[in-house]
Amino acid sequence: MPATTTPAELAALLDADADATILDTRPPESFDAWHLPGAVNVPYKPNQPFPGDALPDDLDTTDRVLTVCAKGTSSRFLADELESAGYRDVSVVAGGMRGWSAVYETVPVVARSDLEIVQVQRRAKGCLGYVVADPRSGDAAAVDPTRHTERFRAVAESRGYELVRVLDTHVHADHVSGGRRLADDLGVPYHLGANARERDVAYEYDAIERNDTVSVGDVSVKAVPTPGHTTDLTSYLVDDAAVLTGDALFVDSVGRTELEFGDADADRGARLQHGSLHRTLLALPDSVTVLPGHASVAADGTWTPTPPGHPVKSRLGALRDRLPLLSLSEDAFVERLTASAPAKPPNYERVIDINRGREEPETETELTELELGPNNCAID
Repeated sequence: MPATTTPAELAALLDADADATILDTRPPESFDAWHLPGAVNVPYKPNQPFPGDALPDDLDTTDRVLTVCAKGTSSRFLADELESAGYRDVSVVAGGMRGWSAVYETVPVVARSDLEIVQVQRRAKGCLGYVVADPRSGDAAAVDPTRHTERFRAVAESRGYELVRVLDTHVHADHVSGGRRLADDLGVPYHLGANARERDVAYEYDAIERNDTVSVGDVSVKAVPTPGHTTDLTSYLVDDAAVLTGDALFVDSVGRTELEFGDADADRGARLQHGSLHRTLLALPDSVTVLPGHASVAADGTWTPTPPGHPVKSRLGALRDRLPLLSLSEDAFVERLTASAPAKPPNYERVIDINRGREEPETETELTELELGPNNCAID
């Protein structure tokens, strides 16, 4: 019987650049949209003939082979066929790509005696959430938590912190937020920027107006509205040391603007985005650390500009010098953003409606299906 490799073990193998061949049994269109780094597509369904002709030419029966599919079913059948054909080191990725979508890394990005910020990286999607803490008081806040809220609670608990509030930078389009549920479970305030009123949000929340601050112990979190990606996007300036920018500004690009505004009105979002970047974020000191809401993840699962498990951050001054998009005039910026939007995140309209509280997911399985694939929130 083939062995089983957990998603976390798979992550460790990839990080170690281990000598292994990954065979992905999903249909070509699913594989092309999103797959593991270095994987080879061998489409296969249970009870089909052994796909020997589709295997890599250099694959040897002594090589280490991992099989993966959507949820761990057809890949197990292929693993059985491989063992029957004489392959001696075969294992199945437990839970398939669904399991892979729930792998997380925890990376400290700011560490001072009076402030700690931990980046919680969702490996498959590139989603970045944060735990912001005052080490002296032990109070902490979760910012942009995903629906796997236990990951954020574990980060706080492992450091002896108590989560006293939860914040989202905006109504997300690529993943289902865990913000409301985490706040409800803990009985703490849930915050959105005041402009979330424009998104027809159906639930109660604590709105943060422009330049208002909330406290996390003695740490100050200031609301800095940065509309463009969405009308409600609010960045959070933490103790004048770091700014959590959501999907306004990444370390290698800026946020796309047509997911809320639509293709016909994307230029309005792009003009808002240009203003937010130049009149708000770039007006901050160059020494401020930019902590974005996403890393860039390609369809083949590779991260840029840094690999998963490493800090995704940059000084604002470095981004000012490095990102060509930030030096464009408003008209050129608008033309660039509206002319080159990438493919939209899968199921983004339903994800938005769930995050607005206008729809409810039917099952946990549906949530998993809605979120499969990397985020597509940045301009290429």
